[in-house]
Amino acid sequence: MARRLYASFIDTDVRATITLNEDAAPVTSSAIWDALAKPIQSPALHAMYAGPEIMLGLPEEAQTFDPKALPAENQDCITSAGDCLFFYQTKNMMRGLDFDLWEIGIFYDNGGRTFGPLGWTPVTIFGRITENLAPFQEACRDIRWNGAKTVELGRAD
Repeated sequence: MARRLYASFIDTDVRATITLNEDAAPVTSSAIWDALAKPIQSPALHAMYAGPEIMLGLPEEAQTFDPKALPAENQDCITSAGDCLFFYQTKNMMRGLDFDLWEIGIFYDNGGRTFGPLGWTPVTIFGRITENLAPFQEACRDIRWNGAKTVELGRAD
């Protein structure tokens, strides 16, 4: 059975299950799994460029792997509802970003694309929401209109 994570809005009872894509992104899936040995909480922000995506920063205590050593796995720029991605960018790669960016992104609807200020950006799709997508979508849409909400991400198994 594939390993699974959960993403839960801490101020509501909305929780989705993410199944890791260990066949197409084995190294990244394993790195994320290991990083989430202890659940993390992070403000989830709505993407500005990518469309229907919420983004969570992987906090320092969960940055347990070398992101530059991850291979390009299961990469794409066009996403589907439920796709979960990992993206890393070194500090100063983009003007005004003077810190390393460790991003977990969750696309909650179709029509997303990983396009940002620097253009098209391939990302590793490491998992997919496989349970409770519909209520999760509603909670994500609320972020777009009402601002950041805290999401907890951890191991479901």
